[in-house]
Amino acid sequence: MLTAFEAMAVVTAMPSVARELGGSHLYHLAFSATLAASVIATVLGGRWADARGPMRPVAVGVATFVVGLLVAGFAPTMEVLVAGRFIQGLGTGLIQVSLYVLVARAYPADMHARVFALFSAAWVIPSMVGPAIAGTIVETTSWRWVFLGVALIVVPAALVLWRGTSGTDVSGGEAGTGPGIGGKLVWAALTAVSAALIQYGSALGAPGVPLLVAGVVLLAVALPRLLPKGALRAARGLPTGPVLRGLAFGSLTAVQVLIPPMLYTTRGMSATAAGIVLTVGALGWSAGSWIKGHTRIGDLAALRGGALLMAAGFALVALVLVDSVPVAVAYVAMALSGLGIGAMHPTVSVLVLRMSKQGEEGQNSAALGVGESVITVVAVAGTGALFTATGENYLAGFGLTLALALLAAFLAPRFAQPEKGGSMERSG
Repeated sequence: MLTAFEAMAVVTAMPSVARELGGSHLYHLAFSATLAASVIATVLGGRWADARGPMRPVAVGVATFVVGLLVAGFAPTMEVLVAGRFIQGLGTGLIQVSLYVLVARAYPADMHARVFALFSAAWVIPSMVGPAIAGTIVETTSWRWVFLGVALIVVPAALVLWRGTSGTDVSGGEAGTGPGIGGKLVWAALTAVSAALIQYGSALGAPGVPLLVAGVVLLAVALPRLLPKGALRAARGLPTGPVLRGLAFGSLTAVQVLIPPMLYTTRGMSATAAGIVLTVGALGWSAGSWIKGHTRIGDLAALRGGALLMAAGFALVALVLVDSVPVAVAYVAMALSGLGIGAMHPTVSVLVLRMSKQGEEGQNSAALGVGESVITVVAVAGTGALFTATGENYLAGFGLTLALALLAAFLAPRFAQPEKGGSMERSG
């Protein structure tokens, strides 16, 4: 929840940061740096947690995250703040993938769905109050306390986690770090750079086209080295997991980027009212995760039905572009979309752990995280580029997100009904 709050709060505080430090030209890099670092750390943390158990990488991740918060909080220049954000990304990547391994080792399989539902719920409160708290902090004290305040409470939270897992066997599995980890980290770094180039280039518009093209080319070379063999053609079973999660989360994120300016410019809503629409989506996500974790809804029904709910929500929100359609439809649309991804997101996580061999939960979860992060960047960049190329046509942007959600529904049976289990590790 603390990493989620930091992620939500920084979005609110960053404009003030850029103004005070005079680094507007590095504004987007402050976000890209975190993403790039998290991709690298996810690959490293997955292998490390498999070999030595999840608690060591969690501890290092927490320490790294705190260091990054302190560097950003005391940053005298925008360049130093970007460095702090990079360090935060390293810590976040280590923490998140290691917690997945912790779930696999510390909880029985029949509790995984409930635990991942709680993970989803941990994003709800930050989504609701994070921006408001960050705004208050910026206005009444200083943006620096957005970073420093989180640093003060991360360590006690980590100690609670450490105490709670004492006496529980979460040691490493049969798989070690294995040969080729150095090569994996190189490909992870190149994938991170390509994602950052795509994100940064798409934000610049026409001047960023060379960066965008370079990022796409580099991504085409590097990403297949980190995803399971057959992932990009949606091979049955584990390989489809990262693609499915990426399509779901990427399409929703792209919609969330479009909704506030659409409601502001076409329907005259305030920024606060537009933000509440996104909050309804976060509540729907938590509700969808709870329903999946506490009912007997089948995995395939959750995946395909969730994707179709998301598609229905995207189609409904596009209708709000019509003046005669009540604005209230936007709230219903995001509630449906939230329910959909709430059913899908934890289900993919549960299935990945179920299909993983002992000692490979970390590398499989790492592939899941990398696929989700990178495909999300591509989805947001592609939607933004289409929106700009069509003369700021919101309907075109929503159309692309609808297509991504429908593609996820089409691919769901290839993941939920695998031919056999196995590792997501790329062979060869």
